[in-house]
Amino acid sequence: MLEVKEVQKRYGTFELECSLTILDGQITGLIGQNGAGKSTLFKAILDLITLDSGSIQIFGKEHHELSGKEKEKLGVVLSDSGFSAYLTVRDIIAILKNMYSNFDLSYFQKQMQRFQLPYDQKIKEFSTGMKAKLKVLIALSHHAKLLILDEPTAGLDVIARDEILDLLRDYMEDENDASILISSHIAEDLESLCDDLYMIHEGKMIFHEDTDVLLSDYAILKMSEEQFKKLDTQYILKACKEAYSYACLTNQKQYYMENEPGITIEKGTIDAVITMMIRGYSL
Repeated sequence: MLEVKEVQKRYGTFELECSLTILDGQITGLIGQNGAGKSTLFKAILDLITLDSGSIQIFGKEHHELSGKEKEKLGVVLSDSGFSAYLTVRDIIAILKNMYSNFDLSYFQKQMQRFQLPYDQKIKEFSTGMKAKLKVLIALSHHAKLLILDEPTAGLDVIARDEILDLLRDYMEDENDASILISSHIAEDLESLCDDLYMIHEGKMIFHEDTDVLLSDYAILKMSEEQFKKLDTQYILKACKEAYSYACLTNQKQYYMENEPGITIEKGTIDAVITMMIRGYSL
């Protein structure tokens, strides 16, 4: 569905250098701090910026060679793009009908009713949550096969985020061969939605794992300095010195549960993994 291979793009002192693969029917999450390179990667995938090197393939073709028909199979939400704030939803429907041969008016109207969005109110008068729901709905309205969603739940309350995530889950059930690449700084959203996760830091991919494996096999080990000195470190990914102890990230929780009964073992979460991968050091 999507393959990003050894892509490089330099902006001054910042350099994007990464690879990733998204399979058919898969939801892939991209996590990282603000400024890590998430939005730059999304723009590279969408051919909005020129690559310095590397290649990006979508639907088996170079991304800059997609036909107009093939581009219709993309559904996109970018944080800094959208329709004019002076348009109404009725105006946008007329535009979508002309833009997409597969625009599904019935589906669009059904979701408009689901989210109680007004047809004749200008977008500038929408709340943040209403705007976010509309942007995602537009991306889904033409049966896109690949969704590129950059922080679609940013700035939303818990209820609004859940509504958007439910919309994405329903869409994947109906479009079982579709794929999603979604970024978010809210770990809970990705834990409950994504099949696998990539982590980007300072423009480079530093981590990739299946979400189920991360949640079941990863753990944070907490111990004293004396325990740390004696620790079997063959399955330690990162270590971090804390005020009065040490913390270690492992992807073999069961091993340490069975062989290190004296240390504290905490469940691995996306937030914990992010913190350890960025702050920790390799042994």
